[in-house]
Amino acid sequence: MKIDCLIAEIGSTTTVLNAFNIKNEIKFIGQGQGPTTVLEGDVTIGLNMALDSLAKNIGADYIEYDEFFATSSAAGGLRMTVHGLVYDMTVRAAKEAALGAGAIIKMVTAGKLRRTDLQKIKEIRPNIILVAGGVDYGERETALYNAEQIANLKLNVPVLYAGNIENHEEVKLIFEEAGQPLYIVENVYPRIDMLNVEPTRKVIQKVFEEHITKAPGMSKVRNMVNESIIPTPGAVMESAILLHEALGDLMVLDVGGATTDVHSVTEGSDEIQRILISPEPFAKRTVEGDLGVYVNLPHIVEKIGLEELKKEFPDAEELIENRKPIPETDREKEFIERLTKEAVLTAVRRHAGGLRHIFGPTGKKTVAEGKDLTNVKYIIGTGGALTRLPKRVEILSSIPYDNTGDMFLYPKKGVKVLIDNYYIMASLGVLSKKHKEAALKLLMESLGLEGA
Repeated sequence: MKIDCLIAEIGSTTTVLNAFNIKNEIKFIGQGQGPTTVLEGDVTIGLNMALDSLAKNIGADYIEYDEFFATSSAAGGLRMTVHGLVYDMTVRAAKEAALGAGAIIKMVTAGKLRRTDLQKIKEIRPNIILVAGGVDYGERETALYNAEQIANLKLNVPVLYAGNIENHEEVKLIFEEAGQPLYIVENVYPRIDMLNVEPTRKVIQKVFEEHITKAPGMSKVRNMVNESIIPTPGAVMESAILLHEALGDLMVLDVGGATTDVHSVTEGSDEIQRILISPEPFAKRTVEGDLGVYVNLPHIVEKIGLEELKKEFPDAEELIENRKPIPETDREKEFIERLTKEAVLTAVRRHAGGLRHIFGPTGKKTVAEGKDLTNVKYIIGTGGALTRLPKRVEILSSIPYDNTGDMFLYPKKGVKVLIDNYYIMASLGVLSKKHKEAALKLLMESLGLEGA
């Protein structure tokens, strides 16, 4: 069978292959999957198994394709460390850029790096190091000191500098003399109360694609693909940003076996913007590493409390002990639904901003801090749990009702819930880099909005 486009999602444990026609007829054809074979020394082994699975699922004897794209979180995903000047300013801006690109942030520091910090960076072995610090034409010394310390580690890890513009020439010289790779990007925090995360986010994805080929067999995948290989969470963000153009303000939730990701694309309301005490990015991602319904299931159980959980599920201990990556029985699904709801509500609470009362000489004043979700019109579910569980819509619909005392900047009641029914948001995020209109049409179809 001849297919226009194949897109691989190479995950930490599973490789999914999606097939699309995008030329004469824009259509999702089918999906196959296989194990991710990093430990066997070559991810293309699992990729070929996913190709065989796809052929079987669509009833094809063979598959030919014109274009091939890929996203990846294999080999531990995109591990980053982030180093800035003041935590609430440049450090937070750099962190937002890294998360928006799909990174897993392993370390964050503010101020000058200490010897213990440098030792920890060596132990983490990040894929990329991000150095920021100082508004443009502001403080210079901290970022220069940190750049020198990192360059002297000789890790041969690409470093992104996204700090004070006045440091560009010196930082370049530091890394040239050390013989270490460097990328210079626009300042993530060019002036007080201004975030500029998009340029850094794009360069992070570019650098990731250049260096992901170090994973076993990924060089073969790189030779197969027509466009960039980008981190899977970053690809979901690309889809969210694309959907914003068609639907307006939205948020996307992905509950996985190990983590729960929340993406929001919204400027927020004018009312909240007037009382917001620090800027937030237009497109924001948070990742909760303790909220997963398989690998990190015990953390969610601990959060709820085992005894409390046993009031609903007297067989909770047995369900925990015998948990599977994909629940099979109705009882297993009910249990995972309960944990998924806990993961969703906890992740949204951590992602969203809130209102706070402060008292000064003129009396009580209300201020807002964090991400404003009050203008969100659509909540979208993607990932295994939120595309397959029977009560997925009910779980997502409960988010506005968890707003204790109306002090959180949550979506309003009546927000519309949509599901990525084909589970293809990540694939279409990478497709949108080259075929934007086709990607949007396929996204709308997967969300049940093809006639919108």
